[in-house]
Amino acid sequence: MQARTIKTWHLVHKWTSLVCTLFLLMLCITGLPIIFYEEIDHASGNVPDLPVLEGVSSSAGMDKIVAAAQRLYPQEQVKYLIWDDHEPNLVYTSMQGPDSAPDEFRVLAFDGRTGDLLQEPNYNSGFMYVMFTLHVDMFAALPGMLFLGFMGLLFVASIASGTVLYAPFMRKLTFGTVRHDRAPRAKWLDLHNLLGVVTLAWVLVVGTTGVINTLADLVLALWRADQLAEMTAPYQGKPPLEQLGSLDQALVTAFAAAPHMTPSFVAFPGTDFSTNHHYMVAMYGNTPLTSKLMRPVLVDAETNALTAVRELPWYVKTLLISQPLHFGDYGGMPLKIIWAVFDLVTIIVLGSGLYLWLARRRSSIEVEIAELERAEARFAAE
Repeated sequence: MQARTIKTWHLVHKWTSLVCTLFLLMLCITGLPIIFYEEIDHASGNVPDLPVLEGVSSSAGMDKIVAAAQRLYPQEQVKYLIWDDHEPNLVYTSMQGPDSAPDEFRVLAFDGRTGDLLQEPNYNSGFMYVMFTLHVDMFAALPGMLFLGFMGLLFVASIASGTVLYAPFMRKLTFGTVRHDRAPRAKWLDLHNLLGVVTLAWVLVVGTTGVINTLADLVLALWRADQLAEMTAPYQGKPPLEQLGSLDQALVTAFAAAPHMTPSFVAFPGTDFSTNHHYMVAMYGNTPLTSKLMRPVLVDAETNALTAVRELPWYVKTLLISQPLHFGDYGGMPLKIIWAVFDLVTIIVLGSGLYLWLARRRSSIEVEIAELERAEARFAAE
C-alpha cells in the first residue's frame, strides 16, 4: 500500500474515531445493562409474579381487562394491550390522558386468567429508564436518534479504516503481537489494534443495526403513509368512532386471518400503529425467524370485521430483524453474556483509542515546549 494511501486512511480513522468516541462510549456503557433489561426488570420487582391458581387456565377476556383499566383511570384511555413475551397469562395495558406527552404513559399489569390487577409498573423513571433513553435518543427524541445514527455511521467508517490500516501495521509483526517491552503507549497501541480486529465482526453487526434502529420513527412514518394508508383508504374522511367494539371479537377475527400465529400486542384506534377506526393486532409466528417478524392484522374497531392483513414491506422487516441482533436478545442468556463480553471489550478499544490520541498530543506538546526552551536558551546566549 502506498504511503499516501496509508496516510489518507489514517486521517479517516483518526477523525471519525475522535468525533464519535465519547458518544460510542456512552452507548456501550448504557447498552450493557440494556442487554439484561428483562433480568433487571424481574430483579427490581417491575415484573409481577403471577399467583398460583388451582384449576384456572382459561382467559378472563381482554374486554374485562380493558374495562378494569378504564374504571381505575376514567380520565385516560387504553392505547395498547400487550402480552408478556415469556408469560402469556401476564397482560399489560398502556394508558394515556388526552394531554399526555408521547413518552408519558401509565402501565398496568393484569392477571390474564382472572382479570385482576397485579401491579402498576413504573417505566417512566428509575435507572433503566435513564439508561434506555440515553441509549436511544439522549432525551432529545427524533433529533437525538438521528444524531446517534450519524455517530454510528462514523463508527462504522472508523472500524473499516482501522481494518485497512491493520494489515500494513502488522506487516513486520506476528498477528496478535503485543510488545510488552516497549513504552506504555506502544503496548496500548498493540492491544487497541488486536482487540479491534478480534471484535471486528461484532462491532460491525451492532454498529450497523444500531444505525438502522435510529431510523425506527421514520420507518414507521413511511409505513403509515404507504401501506397503512393504502389498506385503510375506504375509511378516509369517516367521522371518529363514538364507541369501540369488543376487543375479544377483534382477536377472534385476527386469529382467523392469521392462523398458527400468536398476538404480541394490540394497538387501539388513534395510535401510531393503527388508524382512528381500527384495532391493529400484531401477530407473530412460531419459528425462530417469524417470531421476530410482525404481521399486522387490521380489524374494524366498530364492527370487528377484517379490513386487511398484509406482509410487512422489506424496510420494516429489516428494522424488526435488526432490533434483536443489536441487543442480543434472541438467543437466551448465553448469547446475552457473549454480547456483554464484546461490549466490555469494545469499551476498552474505545478508551484505549482516546488514551492513544491524548498521549500523542501530550507528547507533541512536550516536544514543542522543549524546542521553545532550546530556542530561548540560544537567544539568551546570543
